[in-house]
Amino acid sequence: MRAPFVGSCVYGGARRTDASRADTSGTRACIRLRPDYVYAGVRPAWSQLEICMNLKVALAVLSVLVAAALLAAHSPLRLLNALTPTNTFRLFADIPYGPGERQVLDVYLPARVARDWPTEPNAGAPVVVFFYGGSWQSGKRNDYLFVGEALASRGFVAVVPDYRTYPATTFPGFIDDAARAVAWARGHAAAFGGDPRRVFLMGHSAGAQIAALLATDGRYLAASEMRSSEIAGVIGLAGPYDFLPLRDATLERIFPDDQRAASQPIRFVRGSEPPMWLAVAENDTVVEPGNTDRFARALQNAGDSVVVTRYRHLSHAALVGVLGAPLRRAASVLDDLSAFVERAGGVSNAGVASGDAKPRAATVASAVSAQ
Repeated sequence: MRAPFVGSCVYGGARRTDASRADTSGTRACIRLRPDYVYAGVRPAWSQLEICMNLKVALAVLSVLVAAALLAAHSPLRLLNALTPTNTFRLFADIPYGPGERQVLDVYLPARVARDWPTEPNAGAPVVVFFYGGSWQSGKRNDYLFVGEALASRGFVAVVPDYRTYPATTFPGFIDDAARAVAWARGHAAAFGGDPRRVFLMGHSAGAQIAALLATDGRYLAASEMRSSEIAGVIGLAGPYDFLPLRDATLERIFPDDQRAASQPIRFVRGSEPPMWLAVAENDTVVEPGNTDRFARALQNAGDSVVVTRYRHLSHAALVGVLGAPLRRAASVLDDLSAFVERAGGVSNAGVASGDAKPRAATVASAVSAQ
C-alpha cells in the first residue's frame, strides 16, 4: 500500500542503548560538553551542555559520551542522536508541508503504531509537534532525532518540522511556517496513526515561543484554516514568552519595531488557551526563568490551566538534552511531560461534544524537581 504522504522511511533497526540505573548514594557531579564549532556564525546555547546528577551515573554517562565523541563530531546533539535507540520508532523523513526549502518535516511513529501501519493506520495516538530552538537563527530538524525518539517511546506520534530562520525571514515568517506545519500535522494525523483531536504543541527555547504564540494568537492558525481551540495542549521548555525590551542588535532585526509587541505570547492571553505545561531550568542563563513565571501568572489570572515544573540542576540546553536516552534518568522531564499529555489529551475543544464543557483549572501548580 502506498504511503498517504511523501517521504522516505529510514531507521527502524534493532540498535538499543540502555541508560544506567541511577544510584541514590554518592556525590553529585556535573557533565559539561563544550563543542568547538559555531553554527552559522552564532554560538548556540548548545555550546555548553551541563547536567548535574549522581556521581556514579555521571561517570557512566560520561564514559559513553566520550566513547562516541569521535563519531559524533563533538556536537552534544550529534552525541545524543548517535546513542539514540532506533527500535522504538519508525521515521518518515523529508516530508514537505509547503513549497519552501525549509518547509519540510519528519514524522516519528511509535513502534506499536508502526507495527500495524498502514493496514491499521487509525491508532489514535496523541500527536506532538516539536519546534526546536536556536534564537530564531539556526536549527535543523534532523538534529533532534533524540526528541522524536523520546516522544515515540511514550506512544506519541512526533512531528519535527524545519521552519525559516533569520536572515531568510524575520518575525512573523517563522510563526507562519509553524502554523502551516501544525495544520499539516492535524490534517494528516489519522493517516499515520495519530488522533487529530489530540494535537499538542511543544517547543524548546525559541521553539517554545513559537508554540506559545500559536496557542495564544489565533491569527496564525486561522490563516492555515485551523483554530487554536483545536490544540489539545502546549509543552514549553525554557521559553521566552515576555522578553521585551530587546537588548541585542540581531534580535532587533529579527523582530522589527512595528511587529515587536505582537511577538510576545503573554500579550494575547485571553482565558481561552489550551492547557499548558511549562518547564523551567533553574540554572538557565540563556532565557530568564521569569519569562515562564510571568506567562504562567497571566494564564492563571485568565482562568487557564497551567502547570509550572522547575528543575534545580539543569541548564537551558540540558532541559531538552535530558530527553535523550543516555541522559533520561538525570531528570524526570520526559516523565513529567508525558503525564501532562495523558492528563490533557482527552480531546481538544474541537473534539468535545456539543454542550460539554472543557474542564479548566485556574491554578498554577509549581513543582520543584529534586533531580
